[in-house]
Amino acid sequence: MKPIWVVDDDQSIRFVLEKALGREQFQVRSFGSPRDVLAALDSDEPQVLVSDIRMPGGSGLDLLAKVKQRLPGLPVIVMTAYSDLDSAVSAFQGGAFEYLPKPFDVTKAVELIRRAVEESLREQVQGERMAQMPEMLGQAPAMQDVFRAIGRLSQSNVTVLITGESGSGKELVARALHKHSPRGNGPFVAINTAAIPKDLLESELFGHERGAFTGAQSMRRGRFEQADGGTLFLDEIGDMPFDLQTRLLRVLSDGQFYRVGGHQPLKSNVRVIAATHQNLEQRVREGVFREDLFHRLNVIRLRLPPLRERREDVPALARFFLSKSARELGVESKRITEAALQRLAAFDFPGNVRQLENICHWLTVMAPAQVIEPKDLPPELMGGGALPAYEAPAPVAATAAAPAEAVPAALGEPALAAVAAASGAEADWLRDLERQARGMLEAGSPEVWDTLTRQFEGRLIHTALELTRGRRIEAAHKLGIGRNTITRKIQDLGLDD
Repeated sequence: MKPIWVVDDDQSIRFVLEKALGREQFQVRSFGSPRDVLAALDSDEPQVLVSDIRMPGGSGLDLLAKVKQRLPGLPVIVMTAYSDLDSAVSAFQGGAFEYLPKPFDVTKAVELIRRAVEESLREQVQGERMAQMPEMLGQAPAMQDVFRAIGRLSQSNVTVLITGESGSGKELVARALHKHSPRGNGPFVAINTAAIPKDLLESELFGHERGAFTGAQSMRRGRFEQADGGTLFLDEIGDMPFDLQTRLLRVLSDGQFYRVGGHQPLKSNVRVIAATHQNLEQRVREGVFREDLFHRLNVIRLRLPPLRERREDVPALARFFLSKSARELGVESKRITEAALQRLAAFDFPGNVRQLENICHWLTVMAPAQVIEPKDLPPELMGGGALPAYEAPAPVAATAAAPAEAVPAALGEPALAAVAAASGAEADWLRDLERQARGMLEAGSPEVWDTLTRQFEGRLIHTALELTRGRRIEAAHKLGIGRNTITRKIQDLGLDD
């Protein structure tokens, strides 16, 4: 493990941390100025950097920005006097792992640094895994079955039918089948048959000749021609209009088709992979899907499991999507705690992997700190099923705060007693909220959600500001939100008045 770097112009601070960390078997390297740290980075790098904010040799915030530019995944702990709390909150915006107010308790400082080291080592392992990440992820037995099937089909051109719920990754499987097939160097063309109007779908699939219909001012090649020598992926095949199913069956049977308005048969050299979230056998019984087409498509069937059947894959997928979102947005990738991952894994994800990816994109943009805690997760996850380690809160209560069991032990007995008292009164205020919501809903009020949400947020912020005597940054810290968030909320809710 690499050493921990401590930078502070105060020699006594450096000495205390060196001794305390040394007792815990950590290697430590100390610096008196940011300039020395930047020079050392040319030949070495730390596991964790602990830096003061105000130093004669330069600003700790400037150092944070420069270090993050070189080592975006490095945890940086910012030390600050209480009067510098504003700067510390700004440091969070710059990617700091945590801040350490001065004067600090040495034991707590060491524990914080230990957490940063553990996070760094975990991210280091994840980074190594990401570097060799395959195009598909999954340790769950059901996904391993899918991977084995892809391997067995790697040298085959056989037609495959992929079934699975929406958002479960059917196109990803189709792409993998194409990539590892003898046609891997050819084109992969995908079309969602449910997303294209019926009167345009025929032209999309088979192309059209000039003048075939109003607006056809030139000849157009269809998806079958575009996919020549490669793979055509027909997504949501169960929604294909019945008359087009007949044309598709003919192509699959003899490999020939006509463009719309054409008279010259064209030869198709295409492997077809189809996918659907529907029960095709049931569609056949209902008379809306051709039985002969079903049997033609159903040569090899792959069932893709929903995410709720492969919960053990959620942590790896979440970290992957957070990293992907950060790259797309050009920002530093956020880290996620085990508690937050546990809550994610407990959710049923009706939208499957696509929903998890969207949530990770939301977190990259909206989570206030660089480390994602359970309280940072979007509201729809806060009522998602019973968790292994603690009981999940009721959906409405969860929008206010994490459950009492999730309160850190460091809060001590008085804080825990306050939480317990709040839990005792929870049923009363929830009943009041339910009565108010019911009355507004029955009256047909058009803005129930906005009205109640504004009341709820306004009361939370007002209470926090009372406790901190109007100090906004301290109130934001107590509420677990960012400085910019509380400022915007105060303006939006009219609490400045």
